[in-house]
Amino acid sequence: MPDPEFTAEQVDAAVEVLSDPDRLRHAQEVVTHAAPALQRILNEALEDGGYLTATGAALTQAAGTEPLEQRIVEVRQLLAEETRLGMLVGATVGFELARVLMQGPLPTTPTQET
Repeated sequence: MPDPEFTAEQVDAAVEVLSDPDRLRHAQEVVTHAAPALQRILNEALEDGGYLTATGAALTQAAGTEPLEQRIVEVRQLLAEETRLGMLVGATVGFELARVLMQGPLPTTPTQET
């Protein structure tokens, strides 16, 4: 069976459904459990895309910017860009994770409770 494709309207409706806090409770528990692995995926994606190298140089430049008000603006822009990229990577991973989970049971290994 081919993977389903979604219209913009269907995605908008799904996002509206997700605005219910109770709807996300289980997802939050799952994501909290997977956070270390998800952080690794995000770091790898940012590194592979060259973002971490580029942002290091940009941060150094922004930190030395005068006057202080302009420095704050440039640092905020860097933070906003990193947030946007993190959201894009997170949404992409979440979308693909859902597709993998919908394919059916996967072989698992027991996890230890912490």
